[in-house]
Amino acid sequence: MRQVPHPYAASMTFHRGRFAPSPSGRLHFGSLVAALGSWLFARADNGEWLVRIEDFDRERVVPGAADDILATLHAFGFDSDRPVIHQSERDEVYRAALRRLEDAGQVYPCWCSRADLAAFGGIHPQNCIARPDPARAPAWRLRVPDESIAFLDAVQGEQRQDLRREVGDFVVWRVEKTVAYQLAVVVDDAAQGITAVVRGADLLDSTPRQILLQRLLDLPRLQYAHLPLALGADGRKLSKHELALPVDGDDPLPALRAALRFLGQPLPPARNVRDLLSAALEEFDAGRIPCAPSAPAPFAALRKDVC
Repeated sequence: MRQVPHPYAASMTFHRGRFAPSPSGRLHFGSLVAALGSWLFARADNGEWLVRIEDFDRERVVPGAADDILATLHAFGFDSDRPVIHQSERDEVYRAALRRLEDAGQVYPCWCSRADLAAFGGIHPQNCIARPDPARAPAWRLRVPDESIAFLDAVQGEQRQDLRREVGDFVVWRVEKTVAYQLAVVVDDAAQGITAVVRGADLLDSTPRQILLQRLLDLPRLQYAHLPLALGADGRKLSKHELALPVDGDDPLPALRAALRFLGQPLPPARNVRDLLSAALEEFDAGRIPCAPSAPAPFAALRKDVC
């Protein structure tokens, strides 16, 4: 994806935002940054903030993780303004979206493996290159048009991606007979009335695919803000899969201050979570959010009441 520098788009609105964690582990610092950033954008626009549990991939779900995440969010002052929805309960909604794409001739069955795609540099061509195998279920791929998708990101600036050359036909329904992330997130954002998506920059590359799906399904196009990634000491993204330490719901202020600092925001004096969030919202300036990823400040340095 090619990035063209652009100043922060102050005219963009973020009236209803969301945080959509995957319950594959406890809430870690990178996820806290996404929760805080999405909350600040929504609240600064006098809007709502919703939570969605992205648990459609049951193989990755850790038992009890969803409840733990919600409890941790509550300890950090973040509660969904509407009932929390779980993707695992929405299979029929996703199947209806797939049928709509199939009826319009916009998807096709595919039996290609990663090895099959290696000869194409991982970019799937316009037709399935594998022989149909009646013994196993296919994936379903979206037919990608020969065009560029452009959008303005409130943090990262102007973005443009040539989907056919940079992505190729992509999966919207998996061989495991479950929805793929790109389709699920588009369907759910529309169902929840989300107007703006604030999330980590690791998902920046997915946005053009989601914009295309919004158009094909006649769903509203959203605003976007992709936050910088939090990196570990080795320069790699903090990840639950790499056993990044979870944030402590019993002592939320240090991590919350670190998240504010990471997003380039001032650290107002406060002795509890409610006062800190209230003061942070008063001083929130999206123009201060850096584009580039970085390592967070040590929590221990942020334990004092006045920073």
